[in-house]
Amino acid sequence: MDTRSSRPWLDQYPDGVAADLGPAAFPSLVHLLEDAFERHAQREQLLFMGHALRFAEVEAQSRAIGAWLQSLGLEPGARVALMMPNVPQMVISLAAVLRAGYVVVNVNPLYTPRELSHQLVDSGAEAIVILENFAATLAPVIAQTRVRHVLVTQLGDALAPLKRLLVNTVVRHVKKLIPPWTLPERAGHTLRRWPEALKAGQGMTLRRVAPGPDDLAFLQYTGGTTGVSKGAMLRHRNVVANIAQCESWFSPITRQHGEQMTGVCALPLYHIFALTICFMLGSRLGQRMVLVPNARDIAGTIKTLASVRFHLFPAVNTLYNALLDHPDIKTVDFSALAISMGGGMAVQQATAQRWLALTGCPIVEGYGLSETSPVACANRVDVKAYTGAIGYPMPSTEIAIRDDDGRDLPIGEAGEICIRGPQVMSGYWQRPDETALVLDAEGWFRSGDIGTMDATGQVRIVDRKKDMILVSGFNVYPTEIEQVVSLMPGVAECAAVGMPDERTGEAVRLCIVRRDPQLSAEDVAAWCRQQLTAYKRPHVIEFHTTLPKTNVGKILRRELRDAPPAKAG
Repeated sequence: MDTRSSRPWLDQYPDGVAADLGPAAFPSLVHLLEDAFERHAQREQLLFMGHALRFAEVEAQSRAIGAWLQSLGLEPGARVALMMPNVPQMVISLAAVLRAGYVVVNVNPLYTPRELSHQLVDSGAEAIVILENFAATLAPVIAQTRVRHVLVTQLGDALAPLKRLLVNTVVRHVKKLIPPWTLPERAGHTLRRWPEALKAGQGMTLRRVAPGPDDLAFLQYTGGTTGVSKGAMLRHRNVVANIAQCESWFSPITRQHGEQMTGVCALPLYHIFALTICFMLGSRLGQRMVLVPNARDIAGTIKTLASVRFHLFPAVNTLYNALLDHPDIKTVDFSALAISMGGGMAVQQATAQRWLALTGCPIVEGYGLSETSPVACANRVDVKAYTGAIGYPMPSTEIAIRDDDGRDLPIGEAGEICIRGPQVMSGYWQRPDETALVLDAEGWFRSGDIGTMDATGQVRIVDRKKDMILVSGFNVYPTEIEQVVSLMPGVAECAAVGMPDERTGEAVRLCIVRRDPQLSAEDVAAWCRQQLTAYKRPHVIEFHTTLPKTNVGKILRRELRDAPPAKAG
């Protein structure tokens, strides 16, 4: 690590925050979780629909599910996909897969069959734990994958018996949220329900595994530098390091509380932000986690917030905005709120000011990527107002602002944000060519984001080098959208670009040259609904006679972004 003089941000660190991490306290996430289970055994770890699970209960159930997974005969290091929203079974499964010696593949439960198939095939997942609401997405593509074992759970499976029956009945028969599905019966394949697997596992012994720091823990899928979804390889040491970094960074607030702190997990646990901050760091600190299964249900989210006393609230700008715009937000008691965290997308100044006025707690904005486990920079937790910056590099983390040739730029000049630290991934799963584009021999990761650093070491983002579109904190890559739409009959060529959106930060604007003059925006929208998750679908569909191109025929997306909208009919 460089000397202190080359890391000016260290002078801005609060008292008690380490400049550099010492030796890792735990060789793996398994050791970290099992330590948390033991130390906090009688504390509540999860609160879901008014039902609490203690750390000891999560430990016992994860041990049983882990033992059941091992009984399937999976080899150490096998990939297990998890396709669930924020329900206790997701948390239990995360711990179970790691404790059983396997690799977690987090899957967005809102994926279309095409998107799910790509991720399962690419990861080589052999098992999946899935909420039954989404089993109809798996059914048509499972034969194309290596998945041989399916564990199906229902929304209420972790609740007390009577409430479980009530919730599962309402979901299936009243709200009708479970589309019909069947999975092909094949020799050597397993299909089990959560209660069955849990009961079976309770009669088994979990074989103790002791992963090493360099063993793979997660395949966290991201677009990387292109539109092809790739698995960022996060090893146990990467995530353990980021937990230690965040633990130190948040210590000026967390160490002040004698009571057990409660955090609200409205961000999806399959997203790296919630995975590390809400689950992993929360477990380490013995916090209670309030699970919000569907944060898009703003009224329901507010009802949950109003029912608990909470101290920590991580969210993206979109969620902060939606909460502020809802009249029921005034029913929430924010008197205990100590940290409001912002990440995933830029926090807008107007949103931050409104949140501060409502709660008295400023939004502490941070910055990171799936490739950095995720936190690389953060504002001090004792800030009193919006800064517009992404803050300072985390402990043991270096940030450099570089030009296209990899040379460091002077203070204040805009260039690519490059990151080096123990939280940086080891590369993209089975894609050495893509890894070489972003990781150099010295361990520097090229983020693709353009930023500046001032004399104090504070970093600001000014633009993105990539053509990536950021919708509600999720990366949307134009290439993927263009590939899907170009397969549609009647489309000659197309380009996807980002456009400002007050609600989601950015939205997708799709520009099409028609082959069939009868092709309508409604036709294209219907096609996209079949092929793309909601946040990837175009917000505006417009038609052009030609698209701007370079001399070699490459479509100039920047010109499209800067041009006025064309006919949208």
